[in-house]
Amino acid sequence: MESLFDAAENCLLACNIEEKLCLTRQTAHAWCSGQLSLSHIGEPQSTVEPGRPVKPDLVAPGNVPKRRLGTKAGFIALIHAVTHIEFNAINLAWDAIYRFRDMPQQFYSDWVQVAVEEAYHFELLRQRLNELGNDYGNLPAHNGLWEMAVQTAFDPMVRMALVPRVLEARGLDVTPGMIGRLHQAGDEKTAAILEIILQDEIGHVKIGSYWFKYCCAQRGLDSEHTFRELINRFFTGQFGGPFHYEARQEAGFTAAELAALESLGKEARHASKTCGENQP
Repeated sequence: MESLFDAAENCLLACNIEEKLCLTRQTAHAWCSGQLSLSHIGEPQSTVEPGRPVKPDLVAPGNVPKRRLGTKAGFIALIHAVTHIEFNAINLAWDAIYRFRDMPQQFYSDWVQVAVEEAYHFELLRQRLNELGNDYGNLPAHNGLWEMAVQTAFDPMVRMALVPRVLEARGLDVTPGMIGRLHQAGDEKTAAILEIILQDEIGHVKIGSYWFKYCCAQRGLDSEHTFRELINRFFTGQFGGPFHYEARQEAGFTAAELAALESLGKEARHASKTCGENQP
């Protein structure tokens, strides 16, 4: 019987978009029908560069096209940016499965589900780009999500804390505002796609919350204290709101964690203001 870890690696390394999507569906079906095992020989590579198409060009975040919705170019830039996030999220789900090999079976079922849903989101958004006369890869994008995956490759607890619960959770905060602006601009079709994505992403962040807290419990760690420590360690001065409290609570954030996030956001805003005041 083939190993799920080998199948996940194949999904992760596929460069062709259609191949990655097809392998994602096939692997999910094989896992759900009991055709894949959790046996493995050897250990995962310390870092794996995920398969991706030649385009888009990856650039620094400041060089990504602006996403103003007043023009068609702005609509396309916004949709392309979210499409790129969803493509990265497919790789992130498969990497979590490939990399962390001593977790309960439900961990793998959860992340297989996430991979399938992220692939569906990507397809919806890419189709929308095509309807607007564009395609994924035509604009540059940044690689921040994957860079954090590399930084957290050493520990599932850290990965669950910082990728689903920090980077991906930002989508819970900003997507409602994007949906509102799309409605105002009359783009109901894209708004409807983002509504689907928002609801699914709440579930994805909730999965991250569950497994982060599971890892903390296994190690006798206080999850709220550990979460704040990890944010301070990896996101010093970079973390800010506003936060979508209702969505985050549904996704497994406690009141204490939300209060800590708000405090960290205020600290980041204060540091930024002070830095600005001290500029010559």
